[in-house]
Amino acid sequence: MTSPASGLGVDDAPIRHALAWLGEGRRVALATVVETWGASPRPPGSLLAVTPDGNFTGSVSGGCIEAEVITAALRVMASGRPELLHFSIGDEQAWHVGLACGGSLTVFVEPASDAELLGAICTARPIAVVTDLGDARHALVGPTSVAGGSLPLPPAAVAAACQALQDDESRRIDGEGQALFATVFNPPMRLIVVGAVHVAQALAPLATGLGFVVTVVDPRAGFASSTRFPDVDIRNDWPDDALTALRPDARTAVVTLSHDAKLDDPALEAALRSQAFYIGALGSRRTHTRRLERLSARGFPGSQLARIHGPVGLDLGGRKAAEIALAIMAEVVAVRYGRASRAARISDSGRQTASAGNTLRS
Repeated sequence: MTSPASGLGVDDAPIRHALAWLGEGRRVALATVVETWGASPRPPGSLLAVTPDGNFTGSVSGGCIEAEVITAALRVMASGRPELLHFSIGDEQAWHVGLACGGSLTVFVEPASDAELLGAICTARPIAVVTDLGDARHALVGPTSVAGGSLPLPPAAVAAACQALQDDESRRIDGEGQALFATVFNPPMRLIVVGAVHVAQALAPLATGLGFVVTVVDPRAGFASSTRFPDVDIRNDWPDDALTALRPDARTAVVTLSHDAKLDDPALEAALRSQAFYIGALGSRRTHTRRLERLSARGFPGSQLARIHGPVGLDLGGRKAAEIALAIMAEVVAVRYGRASRAARISDSGRQTASAGNTLRS
């Protein structure tokens, strides 16, 4: 039984390490979580790459079964044959390795010897890698069709892999008698921050650490500079021009922080016309009400304006820039994983009992 998931595209770092190790002439085994149930700590699609000397990267369980999987990976590299490992709360072995908290998971361990396949995974986005759990053959599936590989797929399996890619969720798929698993590799999530203010300086590294590619937009070059925002994409264009060029999609969050309507409003208008999955704006409730009035006068209906999270972020009562940044990313992550209603309840409750957050946002 596969755990429900949303937005669980795979971190490709183990694939990149495996490709580098192959380039050094080393053998590699790749372990993939292909099924979970209950309290398993890592979702389907989680990866672990291992070399013969026991060097490894990635995780398939958060640590509790890694040693067992690494041992299996050493066997796989020696034999050249894949293995399907099952760990369950009912297994004596699972108790031994640390799954006593409940749950079970299945891990597929295979030799990773095809550098061309690994290279395609690293460069092609979006892509789903469909693996036959019997013989470790693979097919590469793009958004609408098969893109390569040695594994022939029936039309139903291709459609299922395309759907998994669209859902950003690695999972078992129907192969008409074949045991198939689709590992999803999508482009990274993006965060566009409008307003290179103090909160943005705390927000950018936090979002980067969560796997978002961050772009800071502010026409004021003195604010949006590489000195204040190292290792971040900086755009000194006017916000609406920048967002038009950046083309926010369903994997993009947009947050306005300038607290200046001349900058925030054009950005919000562009964001509302996009497919951005999250739109947030800094400011108190009163500020947000005036903002909505201006946007309404610009022709945006209430159904569109409801997409704006304002005041931005969950109300954690924080006062420091880093605390506000944490509140913003907490809400972004909640929305990304389909917890928007729960986030809203927490936020509304917090605003009734604490005023610190709104004081900062006014």
